Amino acid sequence: MNKEMTGAEMVIEALADQGVEHLFGYPGGAVLPIYDALFQQKKVQHILVRHEQGAVHAAEGYARSTGKVGCVLVTSGPGATNAVTGLTDALMDSTPLVCLTGQVPTHLIGNDAFQECDTVGITRPCTKHNYLVKNVGDDLPRVLHEAFHIAKSGRPGPVVVDIPKDIQFARGPYSRPKDFQHKGYRPKVKGDLERIKVAIELMRHVKRPLFYTGGGVVNSGPEATQLLRELVKLTGFPITSTLMGLGAYAASDR
Repeated sequence: MNKEMTGAEMVIEALADQGVEHLFGYPGGAVLPIYDALFQQKKVQHILVRHEQGAVHAAEGYARSTGKVGCVLVTSGPGATNAVTGLTDALMDSTPLVCLTGQVPTHLIGNDAFQECDTVGITRPCTKHNYLVKNVGDDLPRVLHEAFHIAKSGRPGPVVVDIPKDIQFARGPYSRPKDFQHKGYRPKVKGDLERIKVAIELMRHVKRPLFYTGGGVVNSGPEATQLLRELVKLTGFPITSTLMGLGAYAASDR
């Protein structure tokens, strides 16, 4: 059943629907409607930081330690640009994040308004995907949930959702989409059976075997790390890892 609410309320409702419990952020004029909606509920807890870059790094640590998507809320202009270093780090480290940024009202975009910047253009090189929301009823609920889907599926990474202030005030129907059909996003989530067979044959005939594992094992969750341990035990091969792969296999194992 569709519920009528403001765009700001949709943001908080979507976060709650996605199981978000902690939101790292720093207030600013372009996101005040979202903050008003945030403090009218108790499902999502806000964690105040001293700088937007710190918010993104804190969300990164949260995502890595919990396996959940880290969430960030920053204002327009300098708020968004301050987040770029953290977003770039998250992209390089394959850390799932959703960064919500405020934006000037739609009719002021492109007019050099106060604290306006091209957030989508600036963050395009340092995000997995980004959005500029232009319609509250048709776009906002879909985009919010789609952002989480993209952030955590396939190779994880940061997604930016840029929300103009008039969209936050506007009212419309909210509903949680049942599936996601993004035309340009088709992540490969299953291994290639033929390549797996080739790898097995190589392991059978190799003279000096070594497993060299990376962050993908950690990002794939506890089941993947357990399977890695079983594979090492089964084969008896020595194992090492990249910096991002540390923790997937016990360094004290002999």
